[in-house]
Amino acid sequence: MSTAVVVGSGPNGLAAAVHLARSGVDVQVLEAADEIGGGTRSGELTVPGLVHDHCSAFHPMGAGSPYLQTLGLEEYGLRWKWPEVDCAHPLDDGEAALLHRSLETTAVGLGADGARWRRMFADLSSGFDALAADLMRPVLNVPRHPLRLAAFGPRALLPAVVSARWFRTPKARALFGGIAAHAYHRLDRPATSAVGLMITAAGHRYGWPVAEGGSAAITRALAAQLAEHGGKIHTGVRVRCAADIPPADVVLLDVAPVGALGILGEAVPSRIVKSYRKFRHAPAAFKVDFAVEGPIPWNDPAVGRAGTVHLGGDFDEIARAERDVACGRMPQRPFVLLGQQYVADPSRSRDGVNPVYAYAHVPAGYPGDATAAVVAQIERFAPGFRERVVATTVATTADLQRDNPNQVGGDIIGGANAGVQVVFRPRISLDPYRIGVPGVFLCSASTPPGAGAHGMCGYNAAESALRHLRDIGRG
Repeated sequence: MSTAVVVGSGPNGLAAAVHLARSGVDVQVLEAADEIGGGTRSGELTVPGLVHDHCSAFHPMGAGSPYLQTLGLEEYGLRWKWPEVDCAHPLDDGEAALLHRSLETTAVGLGADGARWRRMFADLSSGFDALAADLMRPVLNVPRHPLRLAAFGPRALLPAVVSARWFRTPKARALFGGIAAHAYHRLDRPATSAVGLMITAAGHRYGWPVAEGGSAAITRALAAQLAEHGGKIHTGVRVRCAADIPPADVVLLDVAPVGALGILGEAVPSRIVKSYRKFRHAPAAFKVDFAVEGPIPWNDPAVGRAGTVHLGGDFDEIARAERDVACGRMPQRPFVLLGQQYVADPSRSRDGVNPVYAYAHVPAGYPGDATAAVVAQIERFAPGFRERVVATTVATTADLQRDNPNQVGGDIIGGANAGVQVVFRPRISLDPYRIGVPGVFLCSASTPPGAGAHGMCGYNAAESALRHLRDIGRG
């Protein structure tokens, strides 16, 4: 039997391990922390009984993952839960733009821009599964659905500021802008429409669900399936160099490129070392978790029914804030993503107190305290919020990196969506998972297709490892 070691138990490491184990490989996973899951962990971060997500929280790409859908994770306890409103974007006039899983309901709510929203997203959402089958693989592959890809490509390559001009109303432009800001890059750069288009299309196809009981439910389900197929997980095992890895036919590293270089050292070919050293990390998150008594007092009550809330004002304000962050400047009003996971999953709350998750986009490695800026953005659209806060827990950019070394400088998306990295990450290659050391592969979110609890980086890397095992078997 072939053997494999996976270093790191984030969603991609576990997805890779499961795919290898289901293919008959003897797998062991090594995790440095005492708890598995990486970005898909949950815990009582504020007060006892309240469940907060550590990082990934909303899962349009997870529910729509071409790989996770094949695993039957519901048999291992994973339950998706949907809010009534998937995403809300409040504006200063007191109204909010609302994203629903239903394309038609969303369009009706956008009034004069409803028809344009339909035209932008109808084909992308109806053809999302075919599109995802191509876009969630390495770019340098023969497309399985070339017509779908050809229709998506020209729109995806546009800067988000250009795509936003398609809409005539502030509500529609802001709604698109907040979703496009998930790219974590300035919105006047090429290809910054891609993330907004895909996440919106995924939302209209699958919604923006949360995992019942916290995102850790994804981790538990993957770990249970791995155990069923004979895989083993060892926690508290820190891999600092290649000598710390047990002998195996293949090794998969769920780490950032800089982490792979630290482990493998001079074994990595110089051309790949050069590429990895040029790899750019994204701007950072500054995370604040709140325990809040009762609901948040939003100006527009509809916002209280949303699982995800984008706080950034109109499109132009979002674009300015993202530009400042990309240039290393802390904006006065940063873009803030707020999570009301308890709206879909009441089991996360206790005795009328609700867990609220929020993070601001800040410059990479930002050394300051953005708590006041986060609270101010919430108060802007929900006056009286401060008075309802029972407890607060803060994670600075340094805290995020210390908690998860893959989050370099507070980067929670595994690398910048900038320049050629938008499509080629961590380097330009037919097989970007190969590190150049025989039998060793990179499977983190720094590889295609990038961030999200979809497991596709791990699955793709495991496919590459299986091809390697077949090749050496034939040899």
